[in-house]
Amino acid sequence: MLAIEVESPRQTEIARLIRQSDDYLAALYPPASRHAIALEALAAPNVRLLIARLDGVAVGCVGLALGEPGQAEIKRLFVQPAARGRGIGRALMAQLEWLAAEEGVSLLQLETGVKQPEALSLYRALGYAERGPFGAYRPDPLCLFMEKRL
Repeated sequence: MLAIEVESPRQTEIARLIRQSDDYLAALYPPASRHAIALEALAAPNVRLLIARLDGVAVGCVGLALGEPGQAEIKRLFVQPAARGRGIGRALMAQLEWLAAEEGVSLLQLETGVKQPEALSLYRALGYAERGPFGAYRPDPLCLFMEKRL
């Protein structure tokens, strides 16, 4: 059974999941093109970390980083390779969008990499559209920026 809840990143199991995400990104991109939020930053007051648990085991995550009023950034969408293909990423995004709306967010933005076709396909299917860099991001040929109005 799949359960998705806001959880603290200060758990050994969650730290392991974040390390897996880091390792996955490190295999695809050079350091300058990786913009994942650090584990400790996931515990900041403006961040909500959603954890997907399959039969009680943490298998996926996504973060909602609240910014300017009405805006938030999606961070750290990751599903363990062994758990992929079960709709967990889509379920995480659905819960994240619901949570964002509850927090008064009307604009969700994200940065992702061009070497992640499954993530790009998911974001596009959910209605995210490409845009230019936002916030402190700068143009990078390995990065893609997207947004969606809720």
